[in-house]
Amino acid sequence: MKPVIGVLAIQGDFAAHAQALARAGAEARLVREPKELDGLDALVLPGGESTTIAKGMERLGLFDPLRAFADSGHPVLGTCAGAILLARAVEHHPVPSLGLVDVVAVRNAYGTQVDSFIAPADAGAAAGLAGLRCVFIRAPRLREPGPGVEVLVRVDGEPVLVRQGDRFAATFHPELGDDPRVHALLVGAARRRRGA
Repeated sequence: MKPVIGVLAIQGDFAAHAQALARAGAEARLVREPKELDGLDALVLPGGESTTIAKGMERLGLFDPLRAFADSGHPVLGTCAGAILLARAVEHHPVPSLGLVDVVAVRNAYGTQVDSFIAPADAGAAAGLAGLRCVFIRAPRLREPGPGVEVLVRVDGEPVLVRQGDRFAATFHPELGDDPRVHALLVGAARRRRGA
C-alpha cells in the first residue's frame, strides 16, 4: 500500500511536488485545512513565496496543527520556501516559521529570480545522493545547523539538503527535475514510520 503524503497547497509549486511524489511511489493529497492532515503519512511544504505561504498558514490556522503533525513523528520535507518555514529562525526579511529544523534560514541569499541557477552536488554527498543536480530559484541559505542536524548535500560548500530525524529541508527544488531521490527520502521515512 502506497504511503499517503500531503502537499501544503496554499501557494507555490505544489502540483509539481504531487507529481514527483507519484513518481517516487506515494499517493499525494493537497492540504489546505488542518483536518486534511488526518490520515497522512508525511507532508511536503513546497517552494513558493514564503511570506505568502506563512500568511496563508496563519489565516487558515495551520501553524499549530503542522507543528503537532511533525511532533507526533510524521516525516516532513520543506523545499526552498518550505525549508524557510521549517527553520528555527529566519533572517533577511524574516517570516514566522515552524521551528522544526535546527537551522537559521537566510531568505533570498543567492539573489533575485534572475540569479537562479542549476548546480551539481559537491563530492561527498550522503549515500545515494551523489551526482544530484540542484535547481535554485531565489534560494535561501541554511546557517548554524544544530548538533542534531545532518548535512546530506552541499553545493559550493553550502548545506543545501539537511535532515533532522525525519525532517528534511532542501534549499533547492527537487520537484523541478526527473530525479526522484529527494522525494524518495521522504517516501522511505513514511514507509518506515508505517512499518511497511
